[in-house]
Amino acid sequence: MRRQRSLPWIHRYSRPIMAGIATIGAAITAYLTVVKLSQGTAVCPIEGCDIVLSSPYAYVFGLPLSLFGFLGYLSMVVFAVAPLFVSSAEQKSLRSRLYSGTGLLLFAGGTAMTIFSGYLMYVLAVDIKAVCIYCVASALFAISLFVLALIGREWEDIGQLFFIGILVSMLVLISSIGLYADVNNLGTAKETSLTVTTSSGASEIALARHLRRVGAKMYGSFTCEHCQMQKASFGKEAARIINYIECNPQGKNARRDLCEAAKIQGTPTWEINGKFYEGQKSLQELADLSGYQGTREFKNLSNHDR
Repeated sequence: MRRQRSLPWIHRYSRPIMAGIATIGAAITAYLTVVKLSQGTAVCPIEGCDIVLSSPYAYVFGLPLSLFGFLGYLSMVVFAVAPLFVSSAEQKSLRSRLYSGTGLLLFAGGTAMTIFSGYLMYVLAVDIKAVCIYCVASALFAISLFVLALIGREWEDIGQLFFIGILVSMLVLISSIGLYADVNNLGTAKETSLTVTTSSGASEIALARHLRRVGAKMYGSFTCEHCQMQKASFGKEAARIINYIECNPQGKNARRDLCEAAKIQGTPTWEINGKFYEGQKSLQELADLSGYQGTREFKNLSNHDR
């Protein structure tokens, strides 16, 4: 009798390995989901994690993205182990069908997770400009699952596999762009919203220099209308002098860590001489609060001043 060809080790152990990787991914995303839903802060050795996990990209349909990641990893665990629980000789046909069907699902799932992770890595590098170890780890898990799904068994119809891969990739890319269309539009509008067109007078510049000298800080967001109005009251020259701290993670040079440390609840908020003042303030009010003794011939009068 001819000896049966031995099964390559990768074919024998690919599914248990995939189940293990997906279980780790599910545990991490479950932790992040609990943290987000409880409004806590994820444990992370680098600052970038909080910036990324607090960005608009971290939510889909108002729910934490990590929740959908958890469901994805959980599905991969089920697909990987399903045939392993069918071992009796009488159920050999069922095991074969499960092995074939879940093999395609593992490949499709691995492809989808890899493409979406690649899109998120692009977002981290180009838009958010921060590194999150949880996101990087998830991307590595996704690639590992994709590779194992691809090489973990013999494929009879390579054409079918190629077609599924292309179809899934296109669907994921189109869906990702659609899901984050509003966020991308917000990012496009970011630069224009930061522009201050009013000019500064001598008094505005003197007040701005005084505020910076006494350590005053303005906490704001590029999406906050009153923050832009506050800057406009100073004028573009003086607005560059004040110590402005961007609290929106999507904003330019954002320092969400400083905003959280100061427990900022709304923007704009001024910190002057150790005290916090919420809301837009007139230049007269800022002068009084900071002890400014210079001239007050402000040219950019706000509604507070009139």
